[in-house]
Amino acid sequence: MSFFSGILLGIVVGVLLIVALARAGSVRAKCRSDLAMTIAAFARMTAQDSRKVIPKEFYPSWVVFTQQQKLNWLNHQLEKIWPYVDAAASELIRSNVEPILEQFRPAILSSLKFSKLTLGTVSPNFTGIDVLEDEADTGGITLELEMQWDGNPNIVLDIKTKLGVSLPVQVKDIAFTGLFRLMFKPLVDEFPCFGAVCYSLRKKKNLDFKLRIIGGDISSIPGVSFAIEETLRDAIEGSIMWPVRQIVPIIAGDYSDLEAKPVGTLELKLVQAKELTNKDIIGKSDPYAVLFIRPLKERMKTSKTINNQLNPIWNEHFDFIVEDASTQHLTIRVFDDEGVQASELIGCAQFALKDLEPGKVKDVWLKLVKDLDIQRDNKNRGQVHLELLYYPFGTDKNLYTNPFDPDYTLTSVEKALQTAPYGSEDSDSGKPSSPQKRDVIVRGVLSVTVIGAEELPSVDFMGKADPYVVLVMKKSETKVKTRVVHDTLNPVWNQTFDFLVEDALHDLLILEVWDHDTFGKDKLGRFLMTLTRVILEGEIQDSFPLEATKSGRIYVHLKWAAQPIFRDT
Repeated sequence: MSFFSGILLGIVVGVLLIVALARAGSVRAKCRSDLAMTIAAFARMTAQDSRKVIPKEFYPSWVVFTQQQKLNWLNHQLEKIWPYVDAAASELIRSNVEPILEQFRPAILSSLKFSKLTLGTVSPNFTGIDVLEDEADTGGITLELEMQWDGNPNIVLDIKTKLGVSLPVQVKDIAFTGLFRLMFKPLVDEFPCFGAVCYSLRKKKNLDFKLRIIGGDISSIPGVSFAIEETLRDAIEGSIMWPVRQIVPIIAGDYSDLEAKPVGTLELKLVQAKELTNKDIIGKSDPYAVLFIRPLKERMKTSKTINNQLNPIWNEHFDFIVEDASTQHLTIRVFDDEGVQASELIGCAQFALKDLEPGKVKDVWLKLVKDLDIQRDNKNRGQVHLELLYYPFGTDKNLYTNPFDPDYTLTSVEKALQTAPYGSEDSDSGKPSSPQKRDVIVRGVLSVTVIGAEELPSVDFMGKADPYVVLVMKKSETKVKTRVVHDTLNPVWNQTFDFLVEDALHDLLILEVWDHDTFGKDKLGRFLMTLTRVILEGEIQDSFPLEATKSGRIYVHLKWAAQPIFRDT
């Protein structure tokens, strides 16, 4: 009996052990699975997520969740040597920056120099550093340092106006955040192992400062504050802003290949502006535009002034040198011409060149703002209408497509526009060509059919209108008009007019809708268009919204037949 009891007890104990081992194995497998899921969840966490999970006091300072390295050690050492850096840097800035300020000096000032210059007691703070890979593999090391400086410098500018007034202007409360790029090129086999250092301001994130006349208020002198402020900002952007590079030779040699070089050309048509802010007490503003990619005097373009007009039509053409289409931008400033006094800024706008496709015309309306650094502006300062065409040097232009219809390659007109531009590279030598530019004059017949309009604004007592259309070719001032259609806000004309156009690339078609009245005329709206699209496509039919009115569209059909004429200038 005891024998069978022992066997039964052994079987029971054995079964229990097997069950226990199986359960323990299952628990360990579940723990491993949960741990794997936890580790995978941690791998997906961002730095912000980890700060929510780990208390601040337990968050290790050495943990870095980005490729950018911290520079606390550098900032600590810089604080120690800052008084000596200040003395050396102040003298270096005075000798190097004064010629730059003179180069960017506005017309309202006769001289602009430093009377005092110290950088103060607060050293810059470097918040991070990146080591960039040299994609071109040209043999060099590139560093990017992010810097923040809320300084207390003692900077006094001694300025003299054209009227002979001398003013000591203090620059104070400087706040600057930016990304500096240092390039050590080329690498050589002798100490210090690189031939030159290039430095550039890769990105200007923030630049703020205040101007104050010592013993007075700078705002009491109209235009001076804005002129000085824009001079300082333009001097920074034009002299050290990427792609501009300042080169410091370490070992004697020719380092001209490190300088920024033209990579393409931007062709620009300044068409018009609308709804500009009126800056004059009597009459209307007299607007003109200043355009540039780099704010160097020789590269800045100025339009003509349109007197007493808040909806000016310029219809002017300019071209600009592009050195880095991926980072540069076009800037436009619209001013009110005040005659002998300093012009007053109406508004400004920017357009990034990276948003342009090579060989494609871009038609844009840019909203004007007060400050490009802020960009947010609730006040309506108006809009500017531009046509832009960027093409790089040394590229197969046959690969480009029609800017308005991708199913078509470039027309002969558009190819002609890109024939031997100023500063372009010769396809064989790769060197810039001579400063001879081939202009293209496109002459031909523009056939315009005014089909109709819809939802025109009512101007009569009965809620109707008697509309007709006036068609004007801007350059030749040729003017024709349709018949009057009575008592309707949705007229149908179906009338065709032919215009002989002598220079279509530089002309405009203006369509003005009027209400016919025995006792006068009311303008119901207008639409202005360049001939670029119809030249490239040959024939278009479309509807366009009317400007300077609360509603209304006009339907037109345009057809073009032309022969390009080349002229070397």
